[in-house]
Amino acid sequence: MSNFLKISLFLLIQVMSVVSCNSQNRTKMKATALHNRQPAVAGSFYPADPAELTAMLKTFFDKAPVAEHTGEIAAVISPHAGYVFSGQVAAASYKQLPRDKTYDRIFLIGTSHYVHLHGASIYNAGNYETPLGEVKVDMELADKLIGEYSFFEFEPSAHSREHSLEVQLPFLQYWLKKDFTIVPIILGTQDPAMARKIAKALKPYFKPGNLFVISTDLSHYPTYDHARTADEHTLEAVVSGKPSRLLQALRDNEERGYPNLLTSMCGWPGVLALMDITEGEKDIHYQKVLYMNSGDTPYGDHQRVVGYGSVIVTRQGGDPPEEGDYLTRKDKLDLLHVARQTLEERVKHGHLPEIDTTGFSENLLRPAGAFVTLHTQDGQLRGCIGRFLPDEPLYLVVRDMAVAAALQDYRFPPVTPGEVDDLDVEISVLTPLKRIHSIKEFKLGRDGIYMVKNGRSGTFLPQVADDTHWTKEEFLGHCARDKAGIGWDGWKDAELYTYQAIVFSEKEMGVNR
Repeated sequence: MSNFLKISLFLLIQVMSVVSCNSQNRTKMKATALHNRQPAVAGSFYPADPAELTAMLKTFFDKAPVAEHTGEIAAVISPHAGYVFSGQVAAASYKQLPRDKTYDRIFLIGTSHYVHLHGASIYNAGNYETPLGEVKVDMELADKLIGEYSFFEFEPSAHSREHSLEVQLPFLQYWLKKDFTIVPIILGTQDPAMARKIAKALKPYFKPGNLFVISTDLSHYPTYDHARTADEHTLEAVVSGKPSRLLQALRDNEERGYPNLLTSMCGWPGVLALMDITEGEKDIHYQKVLYMNSGDTPYGDHQRVVGYGSVIVTRQGGDPPEEGDYLTRKDKLDLLHVARQTLEERVKHGHLPEIDTTGFSENLLRPAGAFVTLHTQDGQLRGCIGRFLPDEPLYLVVRDMAVAAALQDYRFPPVTPGEVDDLDVEISVLTPLKRIHSIKEFKLGRDGIYMVKNGRSGTFLPQVADDTHWTKEEFLGHCARDKAGIGWDGWKDAELYTYQAIVFSEKEMGVNR
C-alpha cells in the first residue's frame, strides 16, 4: 500500500477524534498581513503531485453520474474526506455544474473540526493554494462581512489545519474551465440559532451568478448497514429543504442508539445554514445525486464507516425569458454557424471541428436543450434529433445534435458529403424550464410541458399541440401516459414545468453559404 493510502486510512479514523471543544473568549481579529493559505492536507487527503491529483480527479469525474435536473444549480453539498473514500461522491456534486459558466463568487462553507468559535471565521489574509494552483479570495467581501457582523471574524487557527474547504478546491479547479473567486467560511458553532444568524447574513448573496458549496460528511463510525439506514434518514431530511426536519433527523439517529455513531453529519451547521437561507423559497429544489460510504471503496471495511452524500440545490427562476431577451440575432447566427461548421467537418472530413467561443454570449455557454432539423431545398425532412436536459453548454448541444440529425436519425440514411451544401439547417432552442403549480399557468400551443413523478419523466414540445389539436387536458394526459408512463391522470400530482421553443433557420435568417 502506498504512503498516500496509508495516511488516508489513518486520517479516516483519527480526524474526528481531535475535534476541539475550546470555548475560550477571543478578540475579534482581522488579517494584519497578507499571506496565502497553504495546503494543509495535500499528500494525505489527496495527492500532492499535480499530475497524480489530476489523473485521480479525471477518474472520479469519468465515473460520476449526470443527474437529470432542471433550473440553475445554486448550491452543492459535497463530502470532505480523503479522496480514496469520498472522491467519487464529491465528483458527482461538481459534475452537475456547467463547465463553461463564470461565477461571480463561490461561497465555500465548512464546519471546523479543530476550533470552537462564537460564529464563523472568514479567511481575509490572502488567497488559497492547492497543488493545482492559486485560487483568489474575495478579500473585499470578506472584510465587509467581518466588519458588519459580530459573529464573523478572522481566526487563523480555524483555517490553518482545516481540511473541509481545502479538499473542495481541486474539484472546482479541475472541473470549471474559467477562473473563480471564493469566500472561505469556517463555521465554529454548534448552535442552530447562530446558524440562522449566519444564514440571514449570507442570504443576500444567495442569488444567480453565485454558487454555494457546503462541505460535510455524513455518519461517522457505525457499521456499514447502520450507516446506510442513518444516512438515508438524514438525506431525506436534507432534500425536504426544511431545517426542522434536518434537526429532527439528527436527533432521531442519536436516539436510535446505533453503536459507535459519533455524529450523523459532521458539517450539519453549514447544511442547516443553507437550508435556513432557502426555507420558504418555492423555486428552490434539493436533489440527491449519489450516496456511498467508505465501506463501498476498496480501502474501507464494513465495521466502522463514514457516509458521504452528493446533493444539488437548483433554482427554477421566475417567468421564462422572452425570445428577444434569451437569444439575440447574433446568438442565433452563432449557433447556425456552429451547426453548419459541424456538418462541413464531420460529414465531409470525418472529425468534429474546434469551435472558437470568442464573442459567444453567456446564453450559449449555459446548458440548454436544443433540436437540430435538416431540410432539403424542397422542404423535405432529412433528419431531426434533439436533447432535452443536457449537461453541456448550448453551443455543444447544437454541435452534437447536428451530427446526430445528419448521421444518427434512424428514419433516414446518413447524410452524404454531396448533400451537405444543399441542406437548410433549422435549430429549436428550448428556454429554461419554469416550475408551475397550476395548469392555469400552462398555455396550449405556446408552452411545452415537462413532468416528473416518482423518478419518471416525459415531455411534449409546444408544436405537438398544433399537430394534434388536443385540448389542454388531453395534451397533459397523453404526455403523462404515453411519454412519462405515469398513467393518464398522473400529471395531476406530478411536478410540472413549462418551456418554449425558439425556432430559427438559415433560410429564415438569410444566411448565405
